Amino acid sequence: MSWIIARRRRPAAGYAALLLGLALVAALYAAITGHGGASAAPNQSQQGIAEGEQLFRANCSTCHGQQAQGQPGIAPSLIGAGAASVDFQMSTGRMPLSGGPEAEAPKKPVRFTEQQIEAIADYIASLGGGPAIPSEQQVNSSGADPGVGSQLFNANCGQCHNAGLSGGALTYGKYAPALNEASPTQIYEAMLTGPEAMPVFSDGTLSPQAKRDIIAFITQTRSEPNPGGFSLGRTGPVTEGLVIWLGGMVFLVLIAMWITAKRRDSAATDTSQTGDTTAEIHEPGD
Repeated sequence: MSWIIARRRRPAAGYAALLLGLALVAALYAAITGHGGASAAPNQSQQGIAEGEQLFRANCSTCHGQQAQGQPGIAPSLIGAGAASVDFQMSTGRMPLSGGPEAEAPKKPVRFTEQQIEAIADYIASLGGGPAIPSEQQVNSSGADPGVGSQLFNANCGQCHNAGLSGGALTYGKYAPALNEASPTQIYEAMLTGPEAMPVFSDGTLSPQAKRDIIAFITQTRSEPNPGGFSLGRTGPVTEGLVIWLGGMVFLVLIAMWITAKRRDSAATDTSQTGDTTAEIHEPGD
């Protein structure tokens, strides 16, 4: 027992105990989180990162910089943006920007395959920070409540995207896109990352279950039939009021034209009858 006490008094013993404690904590953390395991996944990830870096340098670095550090006045830094932001921007056609009038179009064709987008997203994620691309289980709304989603959508999304999911113009030239074609993954990513003028709805603001409820409401709403007939694009009361006003004006113009035509016919008939009567009166004198 005395030799143990003697060794504990040596300075090296304290460092050894500290290193042993750190090793035990690291092993315990790896066991709990499950990050220590198969070696095939890191190799595949490194391959994806390398491919993504090549694609990034060839297609994105002109604006975002060789190291994704961004350029003032041209493009923001992507360090910390995360894979979800890259996947949303590229899978919806927003990025990369192209010259010409189509650069600001709400919908542009996607220029990269899913594998290429995933590789670029892996590269950006490797730079650190940002939310990951949600899994199929995260965006699966099969067990979600569209009724709760309707309330959440009206409270947080309806002001910009409209109740009919048609989107609309915002201030400073911004716009809220329609949600008629957005996939559940893209909707979830938009809530996580807050693209353009949209605020970020983190899991602390809207829980993952709340996000699934909103997705369930959106997917149910855009698949509903139109029992009232022509939907007018589901763009809301402004369009409906405009159609009613134009229809009413056309109806009033047609009625006015019909009344005018009837009076003209009546006047012509009266004139012809008066002329016949005058001719009959002058016949005996001849």
